[in-house]
Amino acid sequence: QVQLVESGGGLVQGGDSLRLSCSASGLTFSTYNMGWFRQAPGKEREFVAGIDWIGSETNYPDSAKGRFTISRDNAKNTVYLQMNSLKPEDTAIYYCAASSRVVIGRSRSNYDYWGQGTQVTVSS
Repeated sequence: QVQLVESGGGLVQGGDSLRLSCSASGLTFSTYNMGWFRQAPGKEREFVAGIDWIGSETNYPDSAKGRFTISRDNAKNTVYLQMNSLKPEDTAIYYCAASSRVVIGRSRSNYDYWGQGTQVTVSS
């Protein structure tokens, strides 16, 4: 059974940093591209970062470039999302996801497995 478990969320002030972690089990982690998505209340779930299976290629939307960094440690079956200069509009539930596709996808449909999410709240 595949499990993705996110951690590291919380309540922070604007300008602060957070590092989210996602621990994977039940799959050959090093063969999956990984992604982070977020969903704010009343909004669609959106892509915020992706990384290929070996950690050599990353992908970010404009909203995350320069502030968010995705990384992975295949020895620990874990993917990370470092978030700096957080803004109130970053408030959302953050999800990690695993994809067996060849390229890093930005669409939810590219991802096969999902975690339950971790809440990030940024106060102004």
